Amino acid sequence: MSIFRDRQVKLFALFIVLYIVLTLGVGAWFCQAQITASKSMYLEHDRAVVSALLEQGISKEIIANAIFSTDPSAKGIELSNYLGITSYTTGNMLPHFSQFQNQFRFMFFGSYACMIIILVIGIISFLRIRNKLYQQAAEIIDNYINNDYSYHLPQNSDGEIFHLFASVERLATMLQAKNETEHKAKEFLKSTISDISHQLKTPLAALMLYQEIIEADPNNADTVKEFSQKIGTALKRMEQLILSMLKITRLDTGNILFDKQVCSVQELIKNAISELTTRATQEKKQLIVNGTSNQIVICDMDWTSEAIGNLVKNALDHTEAGGIIRITWERTPTMLRILVSDNGSGIASEDIHHIFKRFYRSKYSLNTPGIGLGLPLAKSIIEGQGGLISVQSVLHEGTTFLISFLTKS
Repeated sequence: MSIFRDRQVKLFALFIVLYIVLTLGVGAWFCQAQITASKSMYLEHDRAVVSALLEQGISKEIIANAIFSTDPSAKGIELSNYLGITSYTTGNMLPHFSQFQNQFRFMFFGSYACMIIILVIGIISFLRIRNKLYQQAAEIIDNYINNDYSYHLPQNSDGEIFHLFASVERLATMLQAKNETEHKAKEFLKSTISDISHQLKTPLAALMLYQEIIEADPNNADTVKEFSQKIGTALKRMEQLILSMLKITRLDTGNILFDKQVCSVQELIKNAISELTTRATQEKKQLIVNGTSNQIVICDMDWTSEAIGNLVKNALDHTEAGGIIRITWERTPTMLRILVSDNGSGIASEDIHHIFKRFYRSKYSLNTPGIGLGLPLAKSIIEGQGGLISVQSVLHEGTTFLISFLTKS
């Protein structure tokens, strides 16, 4: 039975078995002792009768016949009744029986009291140990209620109570994980709001300044035109900032479900750079795409295109006129890799580990366009689909971003 897997219950059951054995042993001893006492009383009574008859001069033969006689006669019964020896005679009136009766009572009640004491001690000990276990569990569960998970319920034994403790422990672990998740979500939301408010301060201040300039000189067409263009640029930057932050927030909180399908890598790259070719031409930079046309990858076409597009935008931002941005791909036995490389300004070694942080701007790229969200957004998109993104760069020589997706064997 499963109840006997509990070590404490098992010990208590063993105690009960030993107690039963002890009870039988004490009962057997008590019966034997009473038989011995009865025999002794019987012998003492017969010896007293024999001695009294001998002193009266009764012959030994008559005494022997009287002692070993088993059939009472009517005259004998009549004489016994006359002497007051009947079934209603109290024990105190029979000297030998009175002694036997007192000895029997003492042994019986003494043994009974000892057995009760042993049983009570055993039951109380078991209940105290069990109650201590319950109190310990109650204290730990109270700690769980108060979000203190530093202690754990005892699970060092088998049995139903410890199975219950294990279930409560699993529930506590789930609650702890939930609390930690909620705490991280609150911290994330707090950080996101702080980042958005901080990043919006500059363009909002610029918009207010531009509006004041236009309002101060509304009849100057050149001033109105110049600062209207600046207002449009600031508004576009704010729009890009807000959209990028919303995308990153939705990705980080798991609110976006990627529609992963089998995609042609060539079509994926074409979709990613379709809106950037004109910019590259205007800035006199080359976009070179190179890779076999029959390669496929399992991903979300739209989101992955945006991630690759952000890497290409980053390369355009950090490459001078006449620079080259290469987008290539290759397949290995275990993965499909997409590389975006350029021969631009590169990334300093002290910045290489921070480029995927939100709003991070290197001191070497303060004069380049961007808000510092393109690379974090690309990382969230790629890793959200189970891919990996890494970077290698040499300052003033160029940068290579590597996207890797596992392929089915």
